[in-house]
Amino acid sequence: AMIVTDSADLDMVVRAVLFGAVGTAGQRCTSLRRLIVHKKQKEALLKSLQKAYKSIRVGNPLDKKTLVGPLIDAHAFNAMYEAIKEAKSAGGKLLVGGERVKTKGGYYVAPAIIEMHAQTEIVRHETFAPILYVLTYDKMAEAIALNNDVPQGLSSCIFTRDVREAELFLSSV
Repeated sequence: AMIVTDSADLDMVVRAVLFGAVGTAGQRCTSLRRLIVHKKQKEALLKSLQKAYKSIRVGNPLDKKTLVGPLIDAHAFNAMYEAIKEAKSAGGKLLVGGERVKTKGGYYVAPAIIEMHAQTEIVRHETFAPILYVLTYDKMAEAIALNNDVPQGLSSCIFTRDVREAELFLSSV
């Protein structure tokens, strides 16, 4: 998870999200899958992220211009498709991505961003696909509670310019 505070540098956040959420097509245990954004930053950040996601090159991972390679197999593709379907049925809004990308062989997909109103079971589940769930918060205690409310061990971070917020985050995870 990544917490984005109201003081965060959004340019840095966008670069970190691209690396963390889509760099390995979301197929590692430490992939970023939950973005917990302060309400004041949500609109601007989602606009920047959607633009960045639409520019991502999906294809042969041996090509230096490619950011996202294939999912490992049909099972992974189907899991991603089902996760998106479940998120939408839980009230999530697919903002970008999620579709299969036509290429020779393999299971290539466009990384997805899904805005969620709550942290549902599908958000807590590790799909191992390039799906980024976006949640919002108003108070830091809410963000930390969302961050910690998953059954897996955590790999998480905070983007803030406020040292006190960073210290609170570090003492709470």
